[in-house]
Amino acid sequence: MDFPLQNFFSPDEIEAESLRIIDAEVPQPRPFSGVKWQIVRRMIHTTADFELLNLVRFHPDAVDSGLKALRSGATIVTDTEMARQGIPVRRLEPLGATVRCLMNDERVVARARAEHITRATAAVDLAVDMAVNVALDKARPIIFVVGNAPTALIRLVEHLDQGMPAPALVVAMPVGFVNAAQSKALIMSRAVPFIAIEGRKGGSALAASVVNALCIVAREFS
Repeated sequence: MDFPLQNFFSPDEIEAESLRIIDAEVPQPRPFSGVKWQIVRRMIHTTADFELLNLVRFHPDAVDSGLKALRSGATIVTDTEMARQGIPVRRLEPLGATVRCLMNDERVVARARAEHITRATAAVDLAVDMAVNVALDKARPIIFVVGNAPTALIRLVEHLDQGMPAPALVVAMPVGFVNAAQSKALIMSRAVPFIAIEGRKGGSALAASVVNALCIVAREFS
């Protein structure tokens, strides 16, 4: 099939046209509306995968809790550097929010080696320890963004089951064949605001796109 070239040159023009095409190819009534549609549309824009329309799941409080956290200067903790890099500072600074990845923190590396666990697991432990000790950016709301490591979600569920206060939002999108679907099912069964992809699909870029969509809405309607 031949696709004619389109004459759009600036990034803003290309993005706007991409979103217009998605809107046109998903006619009303859509399975999502309002902010949820803005989030899912950006996820489709990131992947060109329309199957996400059937796979994205929202906790009833996820959008409101995520927006409130971002407007309160949330600390976003990612499970990969790729996800961290995918959430640009220019979107966070106006909200007073920050993003960090603890995977390469010396304490995480040492803990993973000593306890024979994954660094993703150790990174969640450190993030929780820091939050409990009121040392993670002055106890700002926390958003966990998991796009790669099922072990990070599994450890987060363990902490929740042990009485950890629920974070403001969990973006649960690890990708793969081993425990990816299962870990997302676990977090979706807990009393925590989540935005998740059911099944095997996911990835760091998708997880980051959710935060980017929320940041755009948080700034436009603050």
